[in-house]
Amino acid sequence: MDAKSQSNHLKAYGITYFALEKGLNVHWLLNYQGGSFLISDNEELRRELRIRGVSFEVLSDSRTLAILEEIESPSRNMEAVILEKAPKIAVYSPKGNKPWDDAVTLALSYAEIPYETIYDEEVLNDALVLYDWLHLHHEDFTGQYGKFYRNYRTTPWYIQEKAEAEALATKLGYSKVSEQKLAVALKIRDYVTGGGFMFAMCSATDSFDIALAAEGVDIAEPMFDGDPSDPGYPSKIDFTKTFAFENFILERDPMVYEFSSIDMTEKRRHLEKEADYFTLMEFSAKWDPVPTMLNQNHTVLVKGFMGQTTAFDPSTVKSTVLVLAENKLNGEARYIHGIKGQGFFTFYGGHDPEDYQHRVGDPKTELELHPTSPGYRLILNNVLFPAAKKKKQKT
Repeated sequence: MDAKSQSNHLKAYGITYFALEKGLNVHWLLNYQGGSFLISDNEELRRELRIRGVSFEVLSDSRTLAILEEIESPSRNMEAVILEKAPKIAVYSPKGNKPWDDAVTLALSYAEIPYETIYDEEVLNDALVLYDWLHLHHEDFTGQYGKFYRNYRTTPWYIQEKAEAEALATKLGYSKVSEQKLAVALKIRDYVTGGGFMFAMCSATDSFDIALAAEGVDIAEPMFDGDPSDPGYPSKIDFTKTFAFENFILERDPMVYEFSSIDMTEKRRHLEKEADYFTLMEFSAKWDPVPTMLNQNHTVLVKGFMGQTTAFDPSTVKSTVLVLAENKLNGEARYIHGIKGQGFFTFYGGHDPEDYQHRVGDPKTELELHPTSPGYRLILNNVLFPAAKKKKQKT
């Protein structure tokens, strides 16, 4: 899985998932040749590797043992992690959305990793217990329709989506979309604290935490929910309820395309595309296998990309949350991870790792043109994360 040896990094994750489904023995060799996978050999696997165009090497038993001994050496920052089962994956997304509307569904489809799409009705009916891993689609959990009001309120798609959201809220027994979205966010919170794995990108990151912090507080203006917001609502926000963020300032103007001070999009206007890269942090594979796993890649420097929520202001990130990657030039946290109860969450800023400034109506990304994308590899690291065998803490 290094830069020179692998012709299709993304489909290699699908092969690993396929091997887990078939009951083969799988080790993830952290920091060994770009985070390679060691899989027990059979003819069916070789055939699948050739069909999908994934580079591989057949190892003798003696060579395999030598690699594992090298990895075990205390002097090497490597670890061999056993992957136990193929996680069952749910993508939280409206039913009408196409796979290319979201980077994660695009990655899963290209890698040939199966997933099921669920939305508010399924979440509220406790369907999350059926899944090991949940991805939150580009979403607004605050009930403000993505804060697209200023530029898109007269467009047919905005009018239709607003009407559909209101109809769904009514069907599910809620008087407002914001109340229904909060109920969904609370179900997802319970899923994570109960031991689930949750991954979110773009506006699903900060809007999720804002919704939790604003529980019981009306922060939506009349054009969103038909009545005024609560007087003095910024002082009523409870940061103890959030997963990742604190001490942020909500954007109160409905005409501003922004949720809060968490996002760095408006604070990076001086940053040129050619200089927009973020750096993956290095961790001890033996002592910190979780962040090491999430950061496996064939490069430590990943080209940046924007979104409604592009990156996170470090001053708003809780001290208990681990920053996995940062844009040092602009002082941004791009990729963060934390523990909530018995579960885990990862927030990844930006919309599409191979579409620098994704806009409404842009054509889909063709991953056939980006089979070695480092930005997409980070997504797929998270997909396999729940498969890892839990190790006893060394402390």
